[in-house]
Amino acid sequence: MKIFLRIFLLFAITTIFAGGSFSSAQTSAQQAPDQNVQVINVTAKKYSYTPAEIHVKRGTKVQLRITALDHEHGFKINVYPDGGNTKGSEGLVFTSPQDCWAIKKGQTITVEFVAKTAGSYPFKCCKFCGFGHMGMKGEVVVDE
Repeated sequence: MKIFLRIFLLFAITTIFAGGSFSSAQTSAQQAPDQNVQVINVTAKKYSYTPAEIHVKRGTKVQLRITALDHEHGFKINVYPDGGNTKGSEGLVFTSPQDCWAIKKGQTITVEFVAKTAGSYPFKCCKFCGFGHMGMKGEVVVDE
């Protein structure tokens, strides 16, 4: 009985500290059953986001659930597609727009938006996180 309890506790602790990465390793994007929302689990760790390239369909409501694994990071994304018109309507429309979302170590934030316009939307870390900070970036690609 003690061995079973130890194995169970080890599995539970591993799952908690992995931040649900087991489920996100199987699929980084999943549809929420009760809403038409595409949920994408993202991790921020040591100068990179995983996944760094995220594909969604135009018109989709998206939730990026971003977890900082090693220390504080940030998340900033362009609202206009690369090379697109920056004077008209925004291509990504956010539920709670912010210039920079702060992500504390071990915490998960949710960034929610509707992907209105096809294109590539670069994102980056907006909280200095060390020597590789400037290379910590990725992109959301909105496909037709």
